[in-house]
Amino acid sequence: MPLPLLAHDHGAVREGPVVLMLHSTVCDRRMWDPQWRILLDAGFRLIRCDLRAFGDTPPGEEPYRDADDVLRLLDALDVRETAVIASSGGGLAGLELAARWPERVTSLLLLATAQPGWEKSETLREFGRREDEFVEAGDLDAAVELNVTTWLGPEADGNTRAMVRMMQRRAFEVQSTAPDVDDVDVEFDLSAIKARTLAVSGAHDLPDFREIAADLPQVVSGARHLELPWAGHLPSLERPADTARLMLDFMTA
Repeated sequence: MPLPLLAHDHGAVREGPVVLMLHSTVCDRRMWDPQWRILLDAGFRLIRCDLRAFGDTPPGEEPYRDADDVLRLLDALDVRETAVIASSGGGLAGLELAARWPERVTSLLLLATAQPGWEKSETLREFGRREDEFVEAGDLDAAVELNVTTWLGPEADGNTRAMVRMMQRRAFEVQSTAPDVDDVDVEFDLSAIKARTLAVSGAHDLPDFREIAADLPQVVSGARHLELPWAGHLPSLERPADTARLMLDFMTA
């Protein structure tokens, strides 16, 4: 049985350009709460979804790709083209969507994005090992705190840390029920992306994500790179107003 559509919110104050928001895999669609009303009031038609096994979307039992899930949602909402704002792991789906269906993505704003096929640094592999150890030992509190400490920069306040704790714990809980399924193998080329692209990195982030953002203009024609000196891995939560302004500036340029 196919998975139902991704859990999502679809909002518009008035009919305007569509913006699809894809969350970090540390979070879920609630990470966009601070920017949601600002972008609605600016006249955009917004869609935000929970990727499979995050937030309100169940894991499913068949091999899948996030980009295919997202495309199915866009088709169901009769969206033929959209701008994409994507954070971290959500950037994998955003990049794939823009590469496999370039006519569907008009612009691409990537916040500390991951990249398909990226060879992880020892620092990032060590994070993964520690997280796995905590989860396998049933110590979700330690696994959650590891994520909060790793991914939030110095600008994050107590409320932000509590929000990330809540979303990360929810992800662990949903994924604990997930069967062991593989991704569907699909070949695609990031050089096929035609969308106007901005890759944003944070000076306090792990080196992998800074390097991905800096290198992306070598892969995606016309892409630009911007590093935020104050940011960690989740700038939209660390400085919500500044990131909303960055989004609006990019989307209206």
